[in-house]
Formats: sequence, C-alpha cells, structure tokens
Amino acid sequence: MMDLGLSRTAKRLTRDGDDVWAVSFRADEIEQNGGQGLRLCVGDPDFATPDAIHAAVSDSLKRGRTHYSSAQGELELRKSIAELENKTSRHSCDPEQVVVFPGATNALFAVLSCLLDTEDELVVPEPMYAGYSGIFNTVGCQVIHAPLDTANNFSLDIEKTKAAVSDKTRAVLVNTPGNPAGNMASGEQLEALAAFCLDRGIWLICDEVYSMLTFDQPHVSIRRAAQSPDNIISINSLSKSHAMSGWRLGWVIVPAGLAPSMHNFNGGTLYGCPQFIQDAAACALRHDGDHVADMRDQYRLRRDYVVERISGIPELQCQPPTGGMFVMADVSSTGLNGRQFALQLLEEQRVSLVPGDGFGGSTENFVRITLAQPVEVLSEAFDRIETFLQHRHLS
Repeated sequence: MMDLGLSRTAKRLTRDGDDVWAVSFRADEIEQNGGQGLRLCVGDPDFATPDAIHAAVSDSLKRGRTHYSSAQGELELRKSIAELENKTSRHSCDPEQVVVFPGATNALFAVLSCLLDTEDELVVPEPMYAGYSGIFNTVGCQVIHAPLDTANNFSLDIEKTKAAVSDKTRAVLVNTPGNPAGNMASGEQLEALAAFCLDRGIWLICDEVYSMLTFDQPHVSIRRAAQSPDNIISINSLSKSHAMSGWRLGWVIVPAGLAPSMHNFNGGTLYGCPQFIQDAAACALRHDGDHVADMRDQYRLRRDYVVERISGIPELQCQPPTGGMFVMADVSSTGLNGRQFALQLLEEQRVSLVPGDGFGGSTENFVRITLAQPVEVLSEAFDRIETFLQHRHLS
C-alpha cells in the first residue's frame, strides 16, 4: 500500500495511556477462552440507569425528538444545568455559558483545543486519569506534571502546582474528586489556586465528574470556591452520578466570552448531541429523587468495606478516598510493583485490577480497585487476593 503520509496530529496519537488497560485486555482474552474472572478494573457504574430517565427518553422518542440539535445544546437542558449550578455557585450561571458535549472527555478535548496551541503548557497534577493522555496528544500541548501529596491521601499540593507554572503555561487542569486516587481539593485550596491563576493570566479548568460521589464531606465546586469566574471552566457529566456512562452526555460551563468559541468548535466537529439523550439528561437533573443519594451510599459502603479488607492484609496499605469510585492500594510490601502484582494476580486468581503506573510514576507501586462492584463480588475478590499472597509466602 502506498504511504501517502499522516498529519502531525495523527502521528501524535500514540495511544499513550492504553498500557493502563493491559490487565483488562488480558482479562478479556481469558474470558473469551472460557475463563471466569472478577473485574475490579473499569470505573463503569454497575447500577442500572434509573427508570425515570428511561421513561424520559422513551417519551422523547415518541414525540419525534430525533432531529438535529443545537450545537450548543438544547435550551431546556442548558437551563437545567444552569439551575443546578446556581444552587451551589457564588457566581450566577446563565444557560448561554453552558455548552453540551457527548461526555466529559469530549468536553475537555474541546476546551483544550479552544485554549491551547502546540507550544503552550498545561499543568496537571499527577497521578492523573489515564484517559487524559490521549486528549493531550491529540491537542498537542506540552504537559507539565505537578505531583500530588501521596503521603497525605494524594491531596492537591498547591505550592508544587504553582511551581510547575511557567511563562508558557496557558492553563491548569484539576480533577476533584480525583481519578484514580479519590482525592478531593478543599474550598480553600481551590480558592487559592484560582486566585493564583487569575493573577498569572491563565485558565483554571476543573474536571468535576465525580462531584456527586463524595463520602465524608460535600464537594466544593470551583465556581463556588473562586472569587472570580473570569478564568474558570467547569466540566461535568452524568456518567458516574446517574449511571449513564453509555449515554454520553457531558457539559462545560465557561465565561460568557468563551462560549461562542466552544459552540463553534462543537458545530464544526459534532454538531450537537441527540435530542432524546438531552431530554433524558434534563429529566435526570430536574428529578433525580433519591437514586443519586442511594448510589452514593452504596459506593460509601463499598469504600468502607474495601478499606477494612485492606487493613487486614499486612502486605497492602491504603488511605481512604474521600470521593470517586476507586481505592488505591500500595502493594510495595509484597516485593512487587503494581503492574507485576496485577498481572500475577490475574493469571493465578482471575482478579483484574489496574496497575498504578498508568496514572503516573508516583503510583507505580499501587493498584487501583474499582468500587463499581457489589460487596459480594468485592468479598470474593479479596478472598482471592489473600489466597494469592498466601501462595507467595509458601513459594
């Protein structure tokens, strides 16, 4: 085949971050060959999407809501998002500041595409969500990592984040509550970072997709913490909070001056999300009832169970996450790094975890355990982990 060449953008798409799923891919192979395993790797809610949301999408389809949508998003959904935001933010949110995308990942890609050129730097605390790597490679920006405080439950280290900023920095990206570590930035930390970024003339982007899944204290949004909204961008979705990961619905809230560019980007790439999905999303935000709280309570129970089981295994250590869907366990006392531990555990006991090195070098001796499984599955998984470690002692 004749090689006609690729663009610089395509050549940057090296699939960095995919190695984080090596254990999951191997688990797929085992299952395809007839093996049975316990999957504690993917952060996909195990709960069904609530019935009211199913009813809303069914009603929307019956009403013929299957046509082109506004590239900015349906007005009713944007109103619902703005109303939700105005309940907690210190800054008024107008529906015109909201732009709807098929998921938070695409929303972040659009934000970075509108803000950063290839020579610009983006500061990102590490460990970070592995899926960010593909977005950064596509945009082509220069990524500068600022370490989280691993000894203090992976908390945001404001001084190290500030120190990572240079004259080339265009934006700082913070994920709170965080994936993979479940860390949650305080209002004071976010206020200080927002003021610093505003003073330096750079954007502060906050990925808040786990904002409704907090365990010990309420989430403080960036738009509530920041004294000024002028450089603040908030990204969110319904994937985790409403068990709608496959529906692909997310959004950004931006300063009014940036909204037209976001709208134009969406119009030039996706031209909007399906009307019936947006109608269901508006229903989810207006009438979430008790199901969000019920799911959050279940995740909290699972968090507590996982932490308790880890505390009973001398070779493993963890710090309880304050939000999100995961627990990070330090496996260094086993004599294995996270990848070795995860691969050997899968082969010997058919339990799949995510090795920590996919989230950054600081977590190479960790594994990530999802809370998106019922306690019964978690119990069996930890029984197998204990068996795995016992066999290592005997060998």
